[in-house]
Amino acid sequence: MHTAALPEERSDQTAHHRTNDHREPSLWETAFSKENLLAALRRVEANRGAPGIDGMTTEELRPWIAQNWPKVWAELDAGTYRPAPVRRVTIPKPNGGERMLGVPRVLDRLIQQAISQALVPVFDPHFSGVSFGFRPGRSAHQAVRVGRRAVQDGDRWAVDLDLDKFFDRVNHDALMARVARRVGDKKVLKLIRRYLEAGIMADGMVVASEEGTPQGSPLSPLLSNIMLDDLDRELFKRGHRFVRYADDVMIFVRSKRAAERTLASVTGFIEKTLKLKVNKEKSKACPIWWTSLLGFSYYLTKGQVKIRVDRKAV
Repeated sequence: MHTAALPEERSDQTAHHRTNDHREPSLWETAFSKENLLAALRRVEANRGAPGIDGMTTEELRPWIAQNWPKVWAELDAGTYRPAPVRRVTIPKPNGGERMLGVPRVLDRLIQQAISQALVPVFDPHFSGVSFGFRPGRSAHQAVRVGRRAVQDGDRWAVDLDLDKFFDRVNHDALMARVARRVGDKKVLKLIRRYLEAGIMADGMVVASEEGTPQGSPLSPLLSNIMLDDLDRELFKRGHRFVRYADDVMIFVRSKRAAERTLASVTGFIEKTLKLKVNKEKSKACPIWWTSLLGFSYYLTKGQVKIRVDRKAV
């Protein structure tokens, strides 16, 4: 790849500053350093995925960038860059209904991936230990094993929370306020906000996005964890044992009464404080044996709690 077409890490002037005052690069400079952009490009290419509204494929991105990056970079640096609307795609859910995915064009996937890579070290160390979704070195299997420990310890009732269309409903102002708690770089904040507001192309029409974060974009998983970190903190404060994988939350309690009370009070917190919606039909308080977590269920044999793949998941 002609990396010369990517921006140099810093202008001579910035580099000169650095030798004088040894200042750390800003978050913006980190996100758009040559090393970070190349790592983001490799990631986007490896993930492949469908083209966005411009039809460009991941295979075409590298040669296109080699020719056009200086112009894109000039717009980014000047704060005039406008992300393209995402292409709306619907895929069937296993349990009926449809999941809306937003497919950004590959150039926007590259830029979002670069921002995400710069933000992960800022946010991830502060996330809770029982948040397992879309985090480096963490998996659904770990979440299920942590849940098993709670059940083995006697928490045999589950509060199974389903956040209704989480990615479609995130309040932009509430989300940006949470990002701004740890990010002071105005240029980064402005660009993230632009991505949230890029809109959706459906049936040839661009629909403005007043709320939500497109599920399918490289930034969404991190933004969902930033938004739901407040839920983790609240649950810890209340002394609950729970696991969370992105917007899947399961709380483990001792009795039916505790489960019903917890479901009601946590639903109140999610809807009033986080301005999100709990799906009342899918959320439930029930014995742990009647539900599943991330495609696995628990069962009891000879006093030991075991894990198996849930029948529906098969």
